[in-house]
Amino acid sequence: MLNKILIIIPAYNHSNSLRDVVSRALKVHPAVMVVDDGSSENVVDILSGLNVPVVSHPENLGKGSAILTGAREALKRGMTHIVTIDADGQHDPFDFKRFIPVLMEDPHAIIVGRRNFQNFKRANIPGSAVFGRSFSNFWLRVQTGQTLGDTQSGFRIYPLFVIERLKLRERRYSFEIEILVKAAWAGIRLREVDISVYYPPADKRISHFHLFKDNVRISLLNTRLTMRSILPWPHHKIEGINDRTSEKITMVHPMRSIKTLLAENISPKQLAAAGSLGVFLGTLPLIACHTIVILFAANFYRLNRVVSLSASQLCMPPLVPALCIETGYFLRHGGFLTEISMQTLGYQALERFYEWLIGSLIFAPVFAALVGSTIYITAFFMKRAAQARDKKRVFFGSPSDEKIREYEN
Repeated sequence: MLNKILIIIPAYNHSNSLRDVVSRALKVHPAVMVVDDGSSENVVDILSGLNVPVVSHPENLGKGSAILTGAREALKRGMTHIVTIDADGQHDPFDFKRFIPVLMEDPHAIIVGRRNFQNFKRANIPGSAVFGRSFSNFWLRVQTGQTLGDTQSGFRIYPLFVIERLKLRERRYSFEIEILVKAAWAGIRLREVDISVYYPPADKRISHFHLFKDNVRISLLNTRLTMRSILPWPHHKIEGINDRTSEKITMVHPMRSIKTLLAENISPKQLAAAGSLGVFLGTLPLIACHTIVILFAANFYRLNRVVSLSASQLCMPPLVPALCIETGYFLRHGGFLTEISMQTLGYQALERFYEWLIGSLIFAPVFAALVGSTIYITAFFMKRAAQARDKKRVFFGSPSDEKIREYEN
């Protein structure tokens, strides 16, 4: 597998560090390529004497474009993976060896190098980099439900089939965020390994990150990805795993829906958790934003969004809100609300909302536990029955096996 890996080093006016980075990369792996992203310097002259091909852009197109160019060149050379290393010297190419065990174990995953930011002040690491990493890590969790320790690291391994089959729009620094999110949506695992990091003193540091332009691009990208992440329809799976649950799950046929979900390898515990979340949030007085909050929370905790939304329908007005309001009213006044009029529901709407909130804090966990337990018990026994049928089918043979045996006799 190692002879199918190409190290790609995107470069843009990195004359002070590029030759050193390339030289060290060649010591750990023989297949290295530099993509010159429109540098004003002569990159070929800088790398004179080193056995490394250079592919050049006529103008600066962005880091994402440079990575995509490198990926296309790698495919032409019959490679299966590319490794990206930044040209500014912050990465130690020797850390490439740390990726290999994970790559051998999981060749379809994107593997990200998690930089060591401990004692970052002593190591000349700018505070903006520390904040930016935490900020980006948070949004990856929101958008995919997955956790990485360093979503902004440029030291990565990409399987080329992933880059080939994803629709990627970003072409600059935001590319590295977009590909992680869309790969996770497509069913690709995101893995990480610990790596070292070096930041030169501020007066010697070269960075082409535009504080305003690139932050605006990243903010717009995160907005777009977050909005897409909370929509209820499924993402396209890159390996042909089509999540069709949004078409099949309905509270009108709960048993059929549970059977469908179990067939798609969703465990009884996951089903119960998703249903509990939907009912808990559905009971709260989140007027006009139940759906958005439920989708956001389900995505954050990596629970089935369709199950959560379907279960929340059990809390639709008037029954559950009325029960919560009556409970809140009783706790406030020692009796039940019996008058339904413009005065009690119109002019006193804020008081009813407050009582709804009080009652929901009591009933939300109760309803969530009740629905979650019901889903879990039902799914558990349905799964066990299905497993028993499968064992029986294996022991006695399928009808098609019987027909084959009759034909042979």
